[in-house]
Amino acid sequence: MPPALSRVTKYTLYRAITLFLTVVVGVYLTIVIANMGGHIDKIRIAQIREAVGARLLVDPQVQALPASEIHKRIEQQVNLESQRLGLDKPFMLRSFNYLSDALSLSLGRAEVLTSDSGSRQVRLILVERLPATLLLFATANLLLFFVAIFVGLFLSRRYGSFLDRAVVALAPVSAAPSWFYGIFLILIFAALLKVLPFGGMVSAPPPGPALLYSLSVLKHLILPVSAILIGAIFVTIYSWRTFFLIYSAEDYVEMAKAKGLSSGTIERRYILRPTLPTIITTFSLGIIGIWTGSIILEIVFNWPGVGRLLFQAIGAFDTPVIVGAVVIYAYLLALTVFLLDIAYALVDPRVKVGGEGKP
Repeated sequence: MPPALSRVTKYTLYRAITLFLTVVVGVYLTIVIANMGGHIDKIRIAQIREAVGARLLVDPQVQALPASEIHKRIEQQVNLESQRLGLDKPFMLRSFNYLSDALSLSLGRAEVLTSDSGSRQVRLILVERLPATLLLFATANLLLFFVAIFVGLFLSRRYGSFLDRAVVALAPVSAAPSWFYGIFLILIFAALLKVLPFGGMVSAPPPGPALLYSLSVLKHLILPVSAILIGAIFVTIYSWRTFFLIYSAEDYVEMAKAKGLSSGTIERRYILRPTLPTIITTFSLGIIGIWTGSIILEIVFNWPGVGRLLFQAIGAFDTPVIVGAVVIYAYLLALTVFLLDIAYALVDPRVKVGGEGKP
C-alpha cells in the first residue's frame, strides 16, 4: 500500500474508532438515565405482576384456590416472565446487554408507540421516521452552506454597502432558535395568508401520482426549512463575510491582482480556498446546534421525524424507543463530524493526514 494511502487509512480508522467510542459512552449514559438506574425495570416488573394477577384472577379454577396458592401462582408467572425478559439479572449486567442491543438497534418491541403499519418493532418505527428527518435537515443545511458562501463573497466585495450593514444588523436575530421563528412563520403564512400548510410532511390524503406527491412534500418543506435558515443564515453570512474580508487583505491576494488575474479566479483560489477550513469548522458546529434543536422544530411543524418520535416516546415513557432515537441521533452526529473532519483534512493542505510531519 502506498505511504499516502496508508496514512489516510490509518487516519480514517482512528477518527472512526474515536467517534464510535464517543457514541458508546453517550448511549450508555442515556440507557442509565432513561432507565433511572434500574427504576424503570422495577416498574415493568410491577406491570407484569399486575397483568398476571388480572389474568389469573378471572380464571374460575384459580378463584377457587386458597389465597396463598393464588399468590404463589402469581409469583411463579411473574418470575417466569421476568426471566424471559432478563429482568431477574442485576441492572449493571442488564445495562451492558441493553447497550449491545441499542448499538445494533435490536431493541425489540416498543411498549406504547407503533409504526404507521401498526408494528411495535422499534427498528421499524425508527426506519419509518428517519427519512423525514434526513430530508428536512439535509435540505436546510445544504441551502445554508451554499447561500452563506455566495452571499458572504458578494458582501465581501461590497463592504460598507446598505446590504452589508443590513446583514450585520440582523446577525443577532440568529440568537433565537429556529422553532421560535417557525411559530411566527406558521401564524403569517398558514393562519393569516393561508398560502402554506400548518405542518406535516404531505397533504392529507396524500396525492397518488409521484410528481404531485413530490410537490406536496416540497410545499410542506418551505416553512420548516425557512425557519432553520432564518435561525442561522444571518450570523453565518456575517462570520463568513468577515473571514473573506480578512483573507482578501493578504499580500498574496494583492500580488494576484497585480498579475491581472480575474476577480473570479482570485476569489476561488486565493480567498475561498484558504478560508474553507475555517468555514467547515464553524459550519460543523452550527450543524450540531441545528441537530440538537430538531426535536422542538419537528413538534412545531408536526414533522413526522425522529425528533417528534423522541418527544412522543418521552411522554409515553417508552424506554426502547427513547434509547433507539438517541442512538440514531448519536450516529447522525458522529457521521456528520466524521465527514466534516475528513473534508477539513482534504481542503486544508496544512493538515498532515496520519499525523506525520509538521503542519
